[in-house]
Amino acid sequence: MDAFFVILQIKNMFKSFISIFLIFSSFLVTAQSDTSKTALLLIDIQDFYFPGGKVELVEPDLAAKKANEALKFFRDKKAPVIHIKHQFGPGGDINKLVAPEEGEMIITKSEVNSFNGTDLNEYLKKIGVSNVVIVGMQTHMCVEGATRGAYDLGYKVAVIGDACATRDLEFADEKIPAKLVHASTLATLKSYAKVISLEEFLKKFPF
Repeated sequence: MDAFFVILQIKNMFKSFISIFLIFSSFLVTAQSDTSKTALLLIDIQDFYFPGGKVELVEPDLAAKKANEALKFFRDKKAPVIHIKHQFGPGGDINKLVAPEEGEMIITKSEVNSFNGTDLNEYLKKIGVSNVVIVGMQTHMCVEGATRGAYDLGYKVAVIGDACATRDLEFADEKIPAKLVHASTLATLKSYAKVISLEEFLKKFPF
């Protein structure tokens, strides 16, 4: 009789082990699936926006370093990375801080919206991406354009705010500091995307 109960306990333990294993396996598959469905879009992080370039931004190096951290994170996860550059010269090269590696997709655009006149949407659909994380320059122009464009096409969008940069603007007699341009743009984009810091992103990925 004791042997019977021992065998019964072993069977129950084995069933519990199998259940835990299946749950854990499901979690891993889901996490991997979420990772593969999320792509990093690096928008216009090009030399002409850096010191000495034709269109200098405010603190582009700080934003590019944050973008570099996001890029390393995606590479480590083997998640899709797409470099987007605007047709511009001289200084149109992608900055060394986020230089593409062999095999990473590079898309050249001529419009503010990265989806306009490019095969970006087709490429993302082809590789099964449904979520995009956006970093880059300028916050109030091509970053905003890509965010709105992605949202309109049905993607789930996140913008890493401190991995973006912009510049001072002028309207009439008013000079608008880059800090306010950046903040007001991100405040607006909250209607279309999850706007977060790099630190928050690294903790919460995948969404």
